Parts: sequence; C-alpha cells; structure tokens
Amino acid sequence: MSKLGRETPQFYLTAPTACPYLPDKFERKVFTHLVGEKASELNDILTQGGFRRSQNIAYRPACEACKACVSVRVVVDEFQTTRSFRRISKRNADLIGDACLPQPSADQYALFRGYLDSRHAEGGMAEMTVLDYAMMVEDTHVDTHVVEYRRRGPDSGVTGRGQGPLIGVALTDILSDGLSMVYSFFEPDEADRSLGTYMILDHIERARKLGLPYVYLGYWVRGSRKMDYKSRFRPQEHLTGAGWLRSEPGPS
Repeated sequence: MSKLGRETPQFYLTAPTACPYLPDKFERKVFTHLVGEKASELNDILTQGGFRRSQNIAYRPACEACKACVSVRVVVDEFQTTRSFRRISKRNADLIGDACLPQPSADQYALFRGYLDSRHAEGGMAEMTVLDYAMMVEDTHVDTHVVEYRRRGPDSGVTGRGQGPLIGVALTDILSDGLSMVYSFFEPDEADRSLGTYMILDHIERARKLGLPYVYLGYWVRGSRKMDYKSRFRPQEHLTGAGWLRSEPGPS
C-alpha cells in the first residue's frame, strides 16, 4: 500500500454473521473505505488482492475457520468459447449494451426490484429501497459505469444504444488490468436468454476491445450452487496464498 502514501487505508473487521453461501457457517469481513483522490488506485490494488467493492466500501472474507471464498478472474485473451456460449451469444444478438455514467434511474430500479423479488426474495438485498439502490450506483469515488442492455434499434449501429425497456444492467468498475463486475441484474421473465451468462460474455469482449487482460467475477465457492456458473468461464485464475494461479475447476 506504500504507493498511496499518506492515504494508506485503515482496515476494520465485522462481527460474525450467517454465511450466505454455505449452511451452518459464519462469515466475517475485513473492510476499508474507498474515498478521496486515490480511491480508484486503491480499488485497483484491493481488487487485485481479492477485495470486492460495495458503494464506497472494499471488503473481503476474513473467516477464521473457512477459506472457501476464492477470488476469480477470467483470462480474456485466452478465453475459451464453447458451443453453449455461442448459442447464448446468438440468442442475445438482438441486444446491445450501452456504457453509461453511474447514475441511477427509475427504469433501472424497476428492473432491479423485479429481479430481486423473483430471484432473491430472501436475500440480504431484498429490502433495498429506491434510495438504497441510488446509493449503490452513485455513491462511489472510483472509475465505474453502468452498462444498460436493450434491444437493438434501427440507429444502434450509429449511436451504440438500444431502444425500449431495459433487459439487463451491469455495474462495472474499470481497473488498470481489467473490468470488475460489481453487480448485475436482468429481466426475470427472459430466463431463456441466460442473461447472466450473456453479460459476462459481453464483458469479456469489452475487456478484449479495451486491451484489458482480465474480467473479475468476484468470489467462487466450491459447493455453493449460487456460484457454480463462474467455473464455466475458462481459463481463469484463482487468488491463492502464492498469488494468482491458473485454475481449471471442475463441477463442485
């Protein structure tokens, strides 16, 4: 952290809470604040060190008896597409993603609310209000944007924007070495599109065009059905005690 000089962050530890991924487990997190002129630089360093961002907080698991949460990033230039991935890309060829400033909107929140109610009604974010959502998007000092996915229109090839209702949204940080997908959500009635997978595929292509080597997907937890999908994007690297190492996980 010496690069940050006087702005070296202070770290704090949370109290234990129930683990959202593994039954009968408890989690603790270490966290710090991402504020000030060095926030983006700090976000780079911490993400490369296994942290995730939520608003102006960077956190990572600090569980005493469990090391199940593993930070994962996709190696962009060597990404291996599959027949299944190609089908999903083709199925969503009528969509286009527009990278926007991190500003919340009513249609974003409506989509977010419908997604939570359908997919995560019992989760920790289920009670988020429109104000909570606005804070999630705009309460940040780092380099970030929102990618809005809509159907292509007659002018999309020129404007780079779609038309009609929102189909999906990704809140994404831009790092010095990649894109970090902070949070994404999508239209639950469009399940046949596999929109979660499609948005990751789209971000891999975005990183490729930007010349960025990685797409950070957050934590992978072996044995958690919620996290199984992340192991499909290969090759990928996992953060270990010896640094980032290539890993080819099989089914959990």
